[in-house]
Amino acid sequence: MSAARFWDPDGVTYGIPTYPLHLAPDGLATRRQLRARGLRPGGQEVAAQLMWRYPRGIAAAYLYRLDLAKPVRPMTPTRWRAHEEMMRPRRTCPACCKDVGYVIRTSLGACEPCSDFN
Repeated sequence: MSAARFWDPDGVTYGIPTYPLHLAPDGLATRRQLRARGLRPGGQEVAAQLMWRYPRGIAAAYLYRLDLAKPVRPMTPTRWRAHEEMMRPRRTCPACCKDVGYVIRTSLGACEPCSDFN
């Protein structure tokens, strides 16, 4: 299957402009690429998408316009506190009830010292 299958810059086939992986025009970026530049989509609609094949099927990534992107909002002390409150239950071991300082893996269900004894 060739990359030409995903070449649809007019959006006729997929509803929005679609490009094969690595062939998007300049001025468009994924969320991750925006974040690397210190930007965020800022409420804009998806401008286009990338599509590619991989062993389990077809993958897509949405693209946003760089000229409409806004700067990332800074983390304020209040936002940091809210983030800490949100993460605390994920760091607290249900077996020993201690904050272990890292996010406990769901596959273990407990901190590493406690899961070694199970």
